[in-house]
Amino acid sequence: MGGDAGTERVVRRGRPTGDHEAKRAELLAAAASVIAREGYANASLRKVAQRAGCTTGAVTYYFANKEELVTALAESRFDTYDALLETGLNRTDIKASFERWLALATGDEEFWPVMSQLLAHARYEPAFAALIERRYARYREVHTSILAAGQAQGTIRDDIPADLLADQLSAMGDGWMMMFPFEPERFTPSRVQALIDAAITLISPTPGTRRTSGS
Repeated sequence: MGGDAGTERVVRRGRPTGDHEAKRAELLAAAASVIAREGYANASLRKVAQRAGCTTGAVTYYFANKEELVTALAESRFDTYDALLETGLNRTDIKASFERWLALATGDEEFWPVMSQLLAHARYEPAFAALIERRYARYREVHTSILAAGQAQGTIRDDIPADLLADQLSAMGDGWMMMFPFEPERFTPSRVQALIDAAITLISPTPGTRRTSGS
């Protein structure tokens, strides 16, 4: 990534030391930063190493090549998505899940730029596309189970199947995430709350729509 001499990180040489998982996380953060600023095509292990303040050899100690590094980055991003939903599994709290999602999307300026680059890359790499498809399917599965539980409790409208609601809500979240970098003024705290309230209204039961157990 370069930069002025006074702002460059000191490059550490030799065999990586310290906590293995912490170092991997540091390199993934560096990779996300490079991809967000320069795009997937222009990202390289050398640039990731420069960003992390280490040698290219230190990067390949953890990731054999760029594809392995990017795959690990994608997995870590989806782990974050899963964690957002897992928190609400026992409470069927869709509103809280939306709040956490938007806080993540609007609080990290690299969040969508990185994901957009990874999704674009997946169009041309079948194995990577299979990973994205598998992780998105898992995300929708958990999301659907939370909505289905809410339907059983009467807090979520049940005139629309839970899997369709999960698709719709995911599309809303993805759309907000995509537009935030271009129109941050649309996502002030008050308007974010209004967006969340509107989404909850859309999935809340309305009079006359609740099905009975025998229907």
